[in-house]
Amino acid sequence: MRIALVPLLAVSLLTGAPAEASTDPSPVAQTRAFVDDVGAAPANADADDPAIWVHPKNPSASVVLGTLKEGGLAAFDLKARQLQQLDVPAGGRFNNVDVVGDLAVVSDRGRDRVRVYRIDPAGAAAGSRVLRDVTDPAAAPVFSASESEVDEQRTAYGLTAGRDPRTGARWVAVTRRHETRVALLRLVDKPGGTVGTAPIGTVDLPSEFRLPNGTTWSPCGEPDERPQLEGSVLDAEHGVLYTAQEDVGIWRIPVNGAGFGRPELIDKVRSFGAPQRFDEATEECVADGPDPGFGGKWLTADAEGLALADGKLLASSQGDSRFVVYDRAGTPRRDFRIVAGRGTDSVEHSDGAAITTRPLGPLFPHGLLVVHDGERRPAATGPSGQELATTGFAFVRLETAVR
Repeated sequence: MRIALVPLLAVSLLTGAPAEASTDPSPVAQTRAFVDDVGAAPANADADDPAIWVHPKNPSASVVLGTLKEGGLAAFDLKARQLQQLDVPAGGRFNNVDVVGDLAVVSDRGRDRVRVYRIDPAGAAAGSRVLRDVTDPAAAPVFSASESEVDEQRTAYGLTAGRDPRTGARWVAVTRRHETRVALLRLVDKPGGTVGTAPIGTVDLPSEFRLPNGTTWSPCGEPDERPQLEGSVLDAEHGVLYTAQEDVGIWRIPVNGAGFGRPELIDKVRSFGAPQRFDEATEECVADGPDPGFGGKWLTADAEGLALADGKLLASSQGDSRFVVYDRAGTPRRDFRIVAGRGTDSVEHSDGAAITTRPLGPLFPHGLLVVHDGERRPAATGPSGQELATTGFAFVRLETAVR
């Protein structure tokens, strides 16, 4: 089943003001820094998106997973110590990760696949080998019709997982790089303990928007790229997918075992509607006229990682390194930064986020928030003395951030 929206979608302006002031939280722990450089170990490791797996018998032995792009997939204990790191397959580039049951699912944007890893509770409790690759070797591309199309890299990008509340079927929702399409898949058990995917449906979100002044607007980008989505989270219990269109805002999309319903844009980035053009000399978007003021009040593009906790939606406002907390309907309630403290670094330009509300022992007695940190400081130094970008993941007590 596929739903396509008309390209010119009228949207309303969502306004609001912070309901309360609060102290910005600091991380309790953070992972080692990863370096996006061919000489690093692992090579070309650029941290991106986390997920949390809660141990069914020993919550203190729960595990945080994190994608490292070409550096693969890493597993950490609750003190942010690395337990395991798995390399990507040939040509792979891991983007997002989520957990459903005892499976970790990963979007491999390099090969346009959903990779699947089984989580071993005994290995987690022992602080050793946690993950085992159980991806169906015959897994088909998520979006591409052929391997030659995979090479064009309009591939699996954002990803979230959950369960159909009626049947218990395991869902995976995947966004497409440089496109506006979202696919809903079902995880399928295969011979030999492997796990594959089966398509359920797709939905295409708009790339053009009708503004209140009667004009139409499209987010700026390279000429052959559409405004993509990445950060996503499934509220499967209530039949909703939330997904962030980076230069547009946050969408709320009904979802069920047959596919998607009609999307609703529940908040917009501040630059929504602002005229821009792509400067080929700098390969960046630049202002091309006055901002008419049709954007939202809370998100600075890119709108990125999304996570859910007790009816609250957390969104990463990557452009100003803040996080916004909404209620389930999409009304903003407060925002905050994650600041340096307790010997840890602040969090900047965060991509992905993950939340569990389960108590995880003395370190996180009221739940855990894990976020990607796009600027770990101090940066690494290359062999010629050049500065190399470093990234990682930060662990925050949930009650200090999402209230």
